[in-house]
Amino acid sequence: MILLLCAGLILIALVTSLMLALPGLARPTLPFGVRVNVQRAGDPAIVAARRFYARLTVLVAGIAAVVSILALLVTGSAVVIAISATAVMVVDLLLFCRAHRMVRAAKLAGGWAAERRQAVTVDTTFRTDPVRVPWSWGLPALAVLLLTAGIGWARYGGLPATLPPFLGYGTASSQREPTTVLVAFQPVIYQIAIVLIVLATVVATLRARPDLDAARPRGSARRYRVYLRGVAVMSLLSAACLNLGLFFAALRLWEIVTPAIVWDVAVFAPLVVLLGGWLTWTIKVGQAGHRLPALPGEEQEDSGVAQRDDDRHWFLAGAVYINRRDPALLVHARLGSSSWTLNLGHPLAWLLLGVLAMTLIVLAGLALAGVVDLPEKHGLF
Repeated sequence: MILLLCAGLILIALVTSLMLALPGLARPTLPFGVRVNVQRAGDPAIVAARRFYARLTVLVAGIAAVVSILALLVTGSAVVIAISATAVMVVDLLLFCRAHRMVRAAKLAGGWAAERRQAVTVDTTFRTDPVRVPWSWGLPALAVLLLTAGIGWARYGGLPATLPPFLGYGTASSQREPTTVLVAFQPVIYQIAIVLIVLATVVATLRARPDLDAARPRGSARRYRVYLRGVAVMSLLSAACLNLGLFFAALRLWEIVTPAIVWDVAVFAPLVVLLGGWLTWTIKVGQAGHRLPALPGEEQEDSGVAQRDDDRHWFLAGAVYINRRDPALLVHARLGSSSWTLNLGHPLAWLLLGVLAMTLIVLAGLALAGVVDLPEKHGLF
């Protein structure tokens, strides 16, 4: 019971910390997903919105902690932890949206958009000399994949007749299923999928439209180039961490190591390192690299214009973008530091979403017809 209480409080504290950090990661000219001129970054209305959000977020965490403790004492169920953390995140996101509306209302009432001429900046070198995929940083993920596949191939002939179902980073030890190539090599299949998905994401991100600032065109372009390469490197290292966790999980699946707490720690340690690495890097560079140090001459850069105001095309506090006149398919989101979103005004975006939806429908139909068996849910991992 004490462990459950500690886990619940730690999870609530983690979610709260992430949500408190969210506004601080954005550029000063994008408070709560609203575009403002640089001279308005410290406006009293924005300061009031930040205080409103921070105070209520902390209050929600305190209420959630008390409620979850009482619920755990009454029920003793670990489900309370997941429900409490989810509720905290949902309420915090609603508070974020409320702060977004506060800043946007102040902007409209004060006529901030008319204070400077609006413009956009374009750096053609992102097309003539784009940021390349840092392939060398993908070698660790590939090495772990090949190591796992090699050990699995050597071990396959000596596997028992049945294996426990593989659940990502754990196994359902209470059940067994016949040993086949597909069952035995599930960790390797997951690793291949991770590498392919990460590579596709990196390529798409590097080709997405740069998020530059017309007020500081030269400095923002240089920072964004550094930031973009950093995102690619961190993504490829993330694939290595995920594959390393699967490698240790595969050793348990193939009964090469005996179940012990040390192996449980080894499975999830790369995931903890992954999360810590992303948080550290994100805090250091900020949204689109705005926290990166300026070079001599960039500190006072000011073109005299403001970045084009397109708030009317952004929804859900900067998470969703819809603009039929914008040819860009993938754009940098205003919510979060290292996130991109599809332009839902682009026909190709709906085509991609339609293909994904049809794939899910076909899989569901095949499962209902008994053609394929979907994995049974045993837990989070």
